[in-house]
Amino acid sequence: MSHFTMNRRRFISNAAAIGGLAAASSFIGIRAGLASDVATVKMQLGWLASNGLLGEVAAQKMGYFKDEGIELEIVPGGPNVDGVAGVAAGQSTLGQISSSPSVMLARSAGIPVKAFLSGYRKHPFTYFSLKQNAISTPQDMIGKTIATQPTAYILLRALLAKNGIAEDQVKIVNMGSDMNQLLTGQADAVTGWVTNANALKVLGEDRVDMMLWDAGLQLYANVYYTTDEQLEKHQDVLVRFTNAAARGWGYVRDNPEAAVDYLVEAYPNLDKASELEAVGSVVDFSFGDSTKADGWGSMTRENWEAQIKAYADLGQFKGAVPTVDDVASFAILDATTEIRKQVG
Repeated sequence: MSHFTMNRRRFISNAAAIGGLAAASSFIGIRAGLASDVATVKMQLGWLASNGLLGEVAAQKMGYFKDEGIELEIVPGGPNVDGVAGVAAGQSTLGQISSSPSVMLARSAGIPVKAFLSGYRKHPFTYFSLKQNAISTPQDMIGKTIATQPTAYILLRALLAKNGIAEDQVKIVNMGSDMNQLLTGQADAVTGWVTNANALKVLGEDRVDMMLWDAGLQLYANVYYTTDEQLEKHQDVLVRFTNAAARGWGYVRDNPEAAVDYLVEAYPNLDKASELEAVGSVVDFSFGDSTKADGWGSMTRENWEAQIKAYADLGQFKGAVPTVDDVASFAILDATTEIRKQVG
């Protein structure tokens, strides 16, 4: 499951308190700014553990974090966990969130966080239909019923606006917890991450995919973020974390089956067969032409500008419209270019 928008009311009501907590925090486990020191880094997940962690788990198993003087603790998220607030308050050093708009909305609400890496080079969020009533382009949505998660309504609105389609030309309904609405004909398309092999099995070979990224709305996924203060005072720790994570994701690309073994060993609730089906897709989203050119984890100012504009045009920012420099830092990318390009 993924969440594309954060609870803005909760952001706004907590913003002042979080700011005070962040100012008072000791930034857990970071003792000094020397590479020889061991730093305990808490990484807060936006949701429960999944294959989006393959690289970090592999890096732990292979000793890459140890090589960098990092003791990594992965903190699971969940439906009642406000991970962004926890990172902003100093309870965790950094976080990983499913989708980039969460960082933009947090910043607009006064939460002092910034993205510094993007684990996936493009977002896996996809509209799924069936061959007998295929939706292959945004124009195919006209006159159709689209079932999607309430948190993803904004994505559909932005996608329609991007493609010049009036909202009243598409019927939007709430999606349940599975793909049943598509199979029973209650909806012409449903949504989810194309990396979720287990959930998609029921659709079989008649499945047709229209990825959000390919349809014109290009968000980042598995975004790593931290606070302004961490970036200012502990950049060396974030660099060391990134070096190890990059090597871990490189290991996943080169040894996908072994990486799945490590993931299931660390999180026995995950289904090994499903993860083996999904790992190829996960690798494809993590590596490609853009990572060959710019390295694993890369982001661009132009992409962030387009995301901010799309959300601003739809009135999603209740506070000030953030700038690229408000929502993203490129300092860690710049400091880790060599290893990220080697991996990418």
